[in-house]
Amino acid sequence: MVNGARFHGSVKDATGLEDDDLVVETCITRTLPPALTLEHGLQSIKQAVEELKFNPPCASSGVLRFQVAVPPSAKALNWFCSQPESSAATSHFWPTTERCHSERVRTAIRKLNVVEDNTVQMAYTNGILLGRRDFEAHTMELRDARFFKQFCFKFSPTIGVACNMLDHASEMAYTIQDRANINAVWASLIVEECFRLGLTYFCVAPGSRSSPLALAASAHPFVTCISCFDERSLAFHAIGYARGSQKAAVIITTSGTAVSNLFPAVVEASEDFVPLLVLSADRPPELQDCGANQSINQVNHFGSFVRFFFSLPPPTDQIPARMVLTTLDSAVHWATSSPIGPVHINCPFREPLDDCPQNWKSSCLEGLDTWRSNTEPFTKYIIVQHSYLCNTATRGQMEEVLEKIRRVNKGILVVGAISAEDEVWAVLLMAKYLQWPVVADILSGIRLRELLSSSPEVEESILFVDYLDHALLSDSVRDLVQFDVIVQIGSRITSNRISQMLEKCFPCSYILVDNHPHRHDPSHFVTHRIQSSAIEFANILMKAQIPNRSRKWHYYLQALNMMVGQEISFHLSVEHSLSEPYIAHVISEALSAESALFIGNSMVIRDADMYGCNWTSDNHSVADMMLKTELPCTGILVAGNRGASGIDGLLSTAIGFAVGCNKRVLCVVGDISFLHDTNGLAILKQRMLRKPMTILVINNRGGAIFSLLPVADITDPRVLNQYFYTSHNISIHGLCEAHGVKHLEVKTKMELHEALISSQKGDTDCVIEVESSIDSNATFHSYIRKFACRAAEHALGVISKLSPPESMSQGCHCKIQSISYSVYRIQLCAPPTSSVLYHDRSIFYRDGFILSLTLEDGSIGYGEVAPLEISQENLLDVEEQLRFLFHVMKGVTINYFLPMLKSSFSSWIWKTLGIPVCSLFPSVRCGLEMAILNAIAMSHGSSLLNILYPLRERTEEKSENLASIRICALIDSSGTPEEVARIAVDLVEEGFTAIKIKVARRADPVEDAAVIQEVRKKVGCHIDLRVDANRNWTYEQAIKFGFLVKDYNLQYIEEPVQHESDIIRYCEESGLPVALDETIDNCPENPLNLLVKYNHHQIVALVIKPTVIGGFEKAAMIAQWAHIQGKMAIISAAFESGLALSVYILFSCYLDLQNADTCKLMNNSPASSVAHGLGTYRWLEEDITTDPLGIGRNPSTGFIEASVADATHLLHKFQMNHNFIHRTFTGEKVLGYHLDLDSNDFSFSVNVQEIGQRNNVRNSGSTILFLHGFLGTNEEWVPIMHAISGSARCISVDLPGHGATKIKNCGDDKAALRSLLSIEIIADLLLKLIEHVTPDKVTLVGYSMGARIALYMALKFSDKIEGAVILSGSPGLEDAVARKIRRAKDDSKARSIVTHGLQLFLNTWYSGGLWKRSLWEDLKHCKVPLMLVVGENDEKFKRVALKMWHEIGHDRDDAVSKLHQMVVVPSCGHAVHLENPLPIIRLVRQFVTSLRSVKLQEKGNVRDLLIYNQ
Repeated sequence: MVNGARFHGSVKDATGLEDDDLVVETCITRTLPPALTLEHGLQSIKQAVEELKFNPPCASSGVLRFQVAVPPSAKALNWFCSQPESSAATSHFWPTTERCHSERVRTAIRKLNVVEDNTVQMAYTNGILLGRRDFEAHTMELRDARFFKQFCFKFSPTIGVACNMLDHASEMAYTIQDRANINAVWASLIVEECFRLGLTYFCVAPGSRSSPLALAASAHPFVTCISCFDERSLAFHAIGYARGSQKAAVIITTSGTAVSNLFPAVVEASEDFVPLLVLSADRPPELQDCGANQSINQVNHFGSFVRFFFSLPPPTDQIPARMVLTTLDSAVHWATSSPIGPVHINCPFREPLDDCPQNWKSSCLEGLDTWRSNTEPFTKYIIVQHSYLCNTATRGQMEEVLEKIRRVNKGILVVGAISAEDEVWAVLLMAKYLQWPVVADILSGIRLRELLSSSPEVEESILFVDYLDHALLSDSVRDLVQFDVIVQIGSRITSNRISQMLEKCFPCSYILVDNHPHRHDPSHFVTHRIQSSAIEFANILMKAQIPNRSRKWHYYLQALNMMVGQEISFHLSVEHSLSEPYIAHVISEALSAESALFIGNSMVIRDADMYGCNWTSDNHSVADMMLKTELPCTGILVAGNRGASGIDGLLSTAIGFAVGCNKRVLCVVGDISFLHDTNGLAILKQRMLRKPMTILVINNRGGAIFSLLPVADITDPRVLNQYFYTSHNISIHGLCEAHGVKHLEVKTKMELHEALISSQKGDTDCVIEVESSIDSNATFHSYIRKFACRAAEHALGVISKLSPPESMSQGCHCKIQSISYSVYRIQLCAPPTSSVLYHDRSIFYRDGFILSLTLEDGSIGYGEVAPLEISQENLLDVEEQLRFLFHVMKGVTINYFLPMLKSSFSSWIWKTLGIPVCSLFPSVRCGLEMAILNAIAMSHGSSLLNILYPLRERTEEKSENLASIRICALIDSSGTPEEVARIAVDLVEEGFTAIKIKVARRADPVEDAAVIQEVRKKVGCHIDLRVDANRNWTYEQAIKFGFLVKDYNLQYIEEPVQHESDIIRYCEESGLPVALDETIDNCPENPLNLLVKYNHHQIVALVIKPTVIGGFEKAAMIAQWAHIQGKMAIISAAFESGLALSVYILFSCYLDLQNADTCKLMNNSPASSVAHGLGTYRWLEEDITTDPLGIGRNPSTGFIEASVADATHLLHKFQMNHNFIHRTFTGEKVLGYHLDLDSNDFSFSVNVQEIGQRNNVRNSGSTILFLHGFLGTNEEWVPIMHAISGSARCISVDLPGHGATKIKNCGDDKAALRSLLSIEIIADLLLKLIEHVTPDKVTLVGYSMGARIALYMALKFSDKIEGAVILSGSPGLEDAVARKIRRAKDDSKARSIVTHGLQLFLNTWYSGGLWKRSLWEDLKHCKVPLMLVVGENDEKFKRVALKMWHEIGHDRDDAVSKLHQMVVVPSCGHAVHLENPLPIIRLVRQFVTSLRSVKLQEKGNVRDLLIYNQ
């Protein structure tokens, strides 16, 4: 939105203006859908304008702005600038760009060969208002006009203005008559005609015979020349320039082998359709075939690899010079017409080769007068392209193609190499329209796409199957994946497995679309070959009516892709060393909207294709914001030499690519490729007309790709090293130093990240050398393939297990029909070992909740939510979150692929429930996942274990061995050593093979050591003995204990030291095996960054409590990390009931099965059986289940084990023991009603919603009044009110002018209405409402506009307001002038609502101040406790809140000031209560509790205070 301030009369100082003197016109923006081309965009705007004419708004003035996103390339600007005055483009259009993206526009303009003119800063608007008044009649203040800052176009029948205009449009660069000799004349004509044809980049190799051409090129003022002593590097540089600019470069060489050195580049250009013009100097005919120096036969030197060849005669004034021009025109036409490619003109020269004067006849210039008077080419080649609609035969063939697409059952869109940004754009629009799965090659520009949002639904509109290559490692997947229609855009596919998969689909309809006519069909199964650009094909396709097919197949591919992708990402993160796949995975970190990527051949491009990932930028352009709701992502320019796929000239090509595209290029190559083109460093050093480059060299001292081929398995290592790997010890640092190029060497992941960041911020070229190893690279690739294959098999197992029948309409989803929870209390036979709070009690209890989910098919799943007393959550906090979930989960869908546990739950929670995953309490998330998994298992008549690990059913021998799991006993060592040893002996006799003893409960670790020594003596060495210190020892105490027990064969000591930073130090000094527990309890959502610090061989186990770490998804990830590192993953209970223990038994079995697979895949010996920490079942005096828990002595082994079958039976037949249920929550209705209130001679009917216990006894309860923001309603508070209603009475209202609140007797009196909506009157109205609903004080909670009202009332009515929670609120503008301008703008915005309707206004503006009064001065005298709450990402209001925090005097020593709080809520922006509601619930309740506690203390009501806090 752009605001223009219009002043009547001359411009004055704003301080002297009255409110009515300042009028602001609000520009209302309408965003149209993205257009395939610029022409389409203009047409859509024209159509919108025509519709506006037929249905004009009711206002007499105002500004309407239409915007449409169009392709990003310079071609759009070129077309735009070239429109004649009579063109239809006569409205006023501004290509938009933000301040931070001005370079993007400059880049595009530079491609148009224009000269920058800095004298023109802004196009004058000169537009017509709807009221037929010119903008020129008024002074326009475009202070907020961010769209117009850098570049502006304006087209009318007479005017076209821009910051950069083409200069010298009708002048030649120089006069031909001034040339010294006929060689110079012809050379000048060649260079000038090249310039006129748009060829302005000349790559000049040194040589004598080519001197006339070199001198002419260097003298031309509008031509850029670059040189290099190596013709091969120079030619590849020219290819790179052409790839980046989409224009041909000109290569000038001398005669002889210099021309032959161009051959590899010419082959590459020919095979990959890159335009190139080769001007080779030559000896004249009399010096051919006679032994003349540096003379070879250069006629048709490149054979069939050039599109055109012509050998000019030696320059002479006897031949019209027009022949030179027409030859150039014809050659360039051949080079730029399909099939695009290289052309060769041989240029013989006689001496003199310099500028020595020599007479020549100007008659040879006859017929060039017109040519010399303008800057146009001599011959203009015009291609008349008829629309396929006008061609009956073509139309019929295309209808056949479209019909096959319409009838598709399973279609796939394959995107190969794309070289133009416009085509990337077209493919994205086509993909969104088709709604087919998309497989994108690394060279497509959308494999490493930029996501326009980090929201999980960002890629929903287009299903990218990025990891299909590795999924196809599974035989089962290869058998399953079958497509009947394949549409491929672009010819080349990097992945061999995907090519084989496509071939396996034959017979099918295979439609290949590419610009060139060549046959790119190595498997010989293309059924329809369409010679067309992606843009043309998309235009035809998107006009056809393509029906939407069932998306069930899409869900399968999505699940498969997610599972494999997460597995790959996991292993790349887990591997501590810097691997080559990891490099490919993180190169997107070095990309931005202004970046491009050049990718080398061999292993580098394959890794990038397999392991590359998309990325999200912090800063988005205006066009990105426009696109956000239409397209999920944008492409990035990616290039590589895949014509002949050689490793020569790659560095030089990348440098040319950087010049051509004028972006910051990241080049990734291998060491052999780098060494093959070290002369490219000489070109790099010249740094002409380009931005800094980063060159990433992966140095594994040879050709690593051969280690992955079959030859490596059967060939002697010595032969491999010498003849395949070509191992070397060349110093890349030395080469860079010799050329004066900055060099960085990295060996670790952290060093790589730092190098990529620093290189992208620097202003010099940089070579980053990454050390690697051929052998370790081959091994790691093998591991990833194995694990990816297992992940694919697992995903396929889940798909086949949980897939609903084809007849079911809901696909792979099922709705939650109802939800409830029950509060339980069960007695324990002893105090939990995790707590020291119960030592003065004789009866001990465990409290928690049983969550019940009922699906629409009637299946019920149960989960247990049991916060541990030592954690940061309590029962009241947890119940509030359960109440919130009760409200938001009813009727939502759950995905049957959630059991994959590969970020599936995290994605579902955020995407479906709208809750940041980090805000859910760990116990709540654990119980929620438990209930959903049980519900899905019940829905499919399966066991929890089988939906987590469906492969188990195929491997019955495994299920026999893992029909039960071992249990570790638990001892609280509070007795003497002999007493504890006696207990341990009893446990061993009972059948336990592992015992964990709690230590660090005594005054001296020597006493604990004595206990361990005695126990070991009594139980023998065959029992696994564990000890748990729970972080209770200092480092010195732990060392003392370790020294005393080091010879007693402990399996591990759990959390021996107080500080995490001492763990590794303890491992190394004590030599004892260590286990982690509390260290991982508070790990982040992605725990891998934390775990990597503990990859020490003495850390042998991770003890995982699902209820403490936050569920099974995170627990599975931590366990997998442990298994990969060869550590034990032990599931531990936290004194939950039999329900949770049964789930833990099955989950433990699942992890053991996974570990067995991991050992097999890593060629490790099978892992020994692990005893899991579920011995807390012995503490259960009572249980919530009616059936007994299946833990006991296994008759066949004699050990205490938990039966998988019994646990499954308990969950299937689960019945709650209602003797231990205190209450059940099945919902609470919101009471809605209207209150008729009078205020200041006006009557209102206020819409009220209320929930929570009404309490008529004075001072016995709390009432909270919620106030919404501008354009909101009381509905936005209902989920939060549901959560808090257990602790307080919650009321929300529709403020006047919003929702269903009505103003009864205002009529059409606008002045009265204006005063009516003042903050003073609204506050008075709310005060009367408060008096009506309660005699007590209330706590106000307000957001934005509601926050301003709440703040005002807290400052003015302290006798009725107990406290106020201010969410993203402000006291107003302090400056009087700013307030005047703001009021004028608000008046304009209000008029725009009336004129254009609310929805259009919402698209343009959402938030703003509405009142005249500032409350800053009043803050200094605040008598009511305030809680200021802002979002972490809301920088503006964070600054406002901080200033308010200082103004209210929070540091004063009085009762009110001590209650003031300021809180920054993570993971949200301005609308904190909507973006991250769970922290708001807790904050509001804690604030109300603190206010109530103070009030009760003041009255001395200690008993009520204790009850309230409990």
